[in-house]
Amino acid sequence: MVTLLLDSTRLEIALSGSERLLAFRKENVLVERSQIAKVQLTEDVWTWLRGVPSPGSHVRGVVAAGRWRSAGGDDFAMIRRRRVGVVIDLEGHEEFERILLTTRHGLALIQALRIDVDADDAATDVVEIVETASVPVIGPGVS
Repeated sequence: MVTLLLDSTRLEIALSGSERLLAFRKENVLVERSQIAKVQLTEDVWTWLRGVPSPGSHVRGVVAAGRWRSAGGDDFAMIRRRRVGVVIDLEGHEEFERILLTTRHGLALIQALRIDVDADDAATDVVEIVETASVPVIGPGVS
C-alpha cells in the first residue's frame, strides 16, 4: 500500500519497490497542495478507472498500476483488489489529471489537508499528522 506523505507545500505518494515495478515508474508521485482540486473517498476505486495503461500494469480485479491514458487526460493509478480508496482531482499538474489509490488512509488524507502543516516540518505520513494535530479535526457526519 502506498504511503501518503504531506508537508506544507506538497503531497508525496511514496511507492514501494514492487509498486514502482508495477507502475513502470522510477520516482514517487509529487503533487503541490495548490494543485489538489478535490479529494473523494470511494468504496470501489475501479469504477473511476478510465483509459488504458501506458505504461502500467493491469490484471482485472487484482491490480491497476501506473499511467492510464484516456481522452479525459492522464491518470495515475495504484489500485489493488476491491478495497476502499481515494480519488484526487488535480488542476495544473504537469503529469496527471487525477490520482486513483486504494488506501485505508483516505479519511486521514482529507483531514490532514485541512490542517496547516508547519513549513519547517519534513514530509510526514498523513496518519501521523492527524493523530498529532493540535486543532480539532472534522470527522465523518460532523458539520
